[in-house]
Amino acid sequence: METPAPRANEIRIRISACAVCHTDLHIVAGEIHPPQLPIVPGHQIAGVVEARGVKARRFELETRVGVPWLNWIDPQCKWFGTDRENLCENIRFTGFDTNGGYAEYICVDEDFAYALPDGFDDAHIAPLLCAGVIGYRALRLSEIERGENIGLFGFGASAHIVLQIARQWGKRAFVFTRSAAHREHARALGAEWVGAADDAPAQKLDSAIIFAPVGDLVVRALELSERGATVVHAGVHSSPIPSFDYARLYHERTVRSAANSTRRDVTELLQLGAQIPIHTEITTYPLADANRALQDVKHSRVNGAAILQIGQS
Repeated sequence: METPAPRANEIRIRISACAVCHTDLHIVAGEIHPPQLPIVPGHQIAGVVEARGVKARRFELETRVGVPWLNWIDPQCKWFGTDRENLCENIRFTGFDTNGGYAEYICVDEDFAYALPDGFDDAHIAPLLCAGVIGYRALRLSEIERGENIGLFGFGASAHIVLQIARQWGKRAFVFTRSAAHREHARALGAEWVGAADDAPAQKLDSAIIFAPVGDLVVRALELSERGATVVHAGVHSSPIPSFDYARLYHERTVRSAANSTRRDVTELLQLGAQIPIHTEITTYPLADANRALQDVKHSRVNGAAILQIGQS
């Protein structure tokens, strides 16, 4: 492909790292459908500003920036600029509506790129730009502040970041995962209890987030939840949620989804990541091994996040 030229309000980024997301897998597998093909996937992008359009002045050349899943929001949308701008009907996504980060270069509207904090190299900060951001939004939507503990179902790139935030906020974390390696990783990061979805901690869940694209886990999380608990499904795609008895939902339990993210989510998460600081566990791959990275993510062979290293960080 030719190197893209930035339009008036765009910057061109020379990419050094792009994290691999389950959403990329859903695109490759045909479970969600981009509006046109072919498309370059990838939406957890870190690199430097290499060129600017004639009206782009937000970033100086060679500034380190990141690009997340959120690529553009219609300024005429009623939710534009609010904490619900992620619900815009004309919203666009990186690596889905526009070419993404499995590449050496990308052009993006400067209002949807973010200065990266010091203290992270590009490979370690890339997972914050989707895994971290959607996890952070799901954590906020889970009403975690109202309870003492949270259950995390599935323990990949998002959950290992969310666990660190929950612990920073003084919450107890219960992790549900099939993988022995992921269980060990969760314990190392401070999970109080670790088991399979069929197991049960001694205490009911005050909140829960489901990261695995498995509808059955919604019912299981409700079964394990305290009265008034909130269960959040953080996936962009899921297998069907089976029917369940109303008693599982009764007593003011809530089931909701976390859809995409807002610019506020990205900004706050990057700041929080630097403050804690969040440590991202990564496995790196050259861009030529993108298919292997996708397969390793699919089969839970990666602790934390898979990263395509494309240039120098």
